[in-house]
Amino acid sequence: MIRVDGRTLRCADVVTAARTGGPLGIDVSVAALRGAEHAWKLAGELSTRRMVYGRTTGVGATKDDTVESSREHGLRLLRSHAGGSGDPMPPGQVRAMMLIRLNQLLAGRSGISPELIGALADAVRAGALPLVHRLGAIGTGDLAPLAETALALTGERAWVEGHVPPVAVQAGDALAFMSSNAATLAEATLATMRLDTLTRASHAVAALTYVALDGNPEAYATPVHEARPHAGQVACAAEMRRLLGMHQTPKPGRRIQDPFGLRAFPQVQGPALDAIHYLRDVLAIEINASTENPMISTVHGDAYHHAHFHTAYVSTALDQARATVHQVAELSVARLGDLVEPEFTGLRPFLAAGPAGSSGVMILEYVAHDALTELRQAALPATLGTAVVSRGIEDHASFSTQAARAATAACTSYQQVLACELVAAVRALRMRDADLVDLPVRDAFDAAAEVLDESTDDRPLTDDIAAAVGVLDTLARI
Repeated sequence: MIRVDGRTLRCADVVTAARTGGPLGIDVSVAALRGAEHAWKLAGELSTRRMVYGRTTGVGATKDDTVESSREHGLRLLRSHAGGSGDPMPPGQVRAMMLIRLNQLLAGRSGISPELIGALADAVRAGALPLVHRLGAIGTGDLAPLAETALALTGERAWVEGHVPPVAVQAGDALAFMSSNAATLAEATLATMRLDTLTRASHAVAALTYVALDGNPEAYATPVHEARPHAGQVACAAEMRRLLGMHQTPKPGRRIQDPFGLRAFPQVQGPALDAIHYLRDVLAIEINASTENPMISTVHGDAYHHAHFHTAYVSTALDQARATVHQVAELSVARLGDLVEPEFTGLRPFLAAGPAGSSGVMILEYVAHDALTELRQAALPATLGTAVVSRGIEDHASFSTQAARAATAACTSYQQVLACELVAAVRALRMRDADLVDLPVRDAFDAAAEVLDESTDDRPLTDDIAAAVGVLDTLARI
């Protein structure tokens, strides 16, 4: 049961909503509904005595056009903005979007009608999915996706799955419903939580490679990281010590210094952990925020025009997270290169076991570099540009929508990179018959070995890579 009150929605709740096909259990706060109704009444009263953007005026460059606050005006706004295009938005993202938007509306500053909030809540409960398209936002409000959703609630647009009884749009509902980045926040949250899982799994993958390569434990020692105590770096080193059963001051390793893939892992993984932590904090605020322009304040009895639709916090945090994850993935590919090198493993090149000239896991490097290149493209900043629209009135954009899409792509590429390293690490450990009995990382080896083919013959590794991707969630929990 997910609590929806405009204040306490969690990123994990958003993931639950996305993964739940069909009805979703939500507990809608009665107090929040009353607060939203109070704001709706105040918004109607304010519209009779002052200019209120989108209610008594047009929107964008038509902001100076005076209009009558009416249902007809609202329907025109929704119909004109429901011009999304491209592929349909994935069902999980639509579910997450609807939950986030419901929660934001229950913060009680939109001035939207209780009937429309109730219809949205019914749709979330029922698991009903409107037809929403991917394209139509640039980080200054998800106008097209939310207009399409609102029109589905009115009965004017199609439902992909299920439906709820149509509800009439009240005066002022249109802009109040559209004035949010809920679709972008949905994708950003899902991608962020996935990156969080993958970075946690990467500790176990790197630890398995460490054992396979007889790594030097000094690089993870407590005194080292106390000397430069960045939070993420310290946390990564501590996790490696835990997985590898290290004491505070470990004995010297096989080599005086390991390659960077092992030695610099905390220093590179640390910024990624910190960036994802910050990103989660940003999203936790955003999914519980009142972003509607204008904001209806029942405390002050007035409407405030503002720019909460702008999501620079989200876009810049996403850009930083993708850039740091890319660096971590580079280390994973580097460790894969070490795993196929006899100098580091004491095994045959490419972990081959057949006749002379056998290729072993040679192809893994090609797959990993292909995925890394895609990740590098996804890591490029989305914020280094702008857009001037609506006749120059709206003269900047955050592109958080595009940054969120890039984060989704980064997740797909990063998990492929980790999977390639995992396949090679498990094979190397099997071939060496490494002793993992007393190490906590043994659980990671057992989980991976259970799904990875034991055969060392030259054969297609497609299924092995897919199995390795599938076990990453388990490794993240070890």
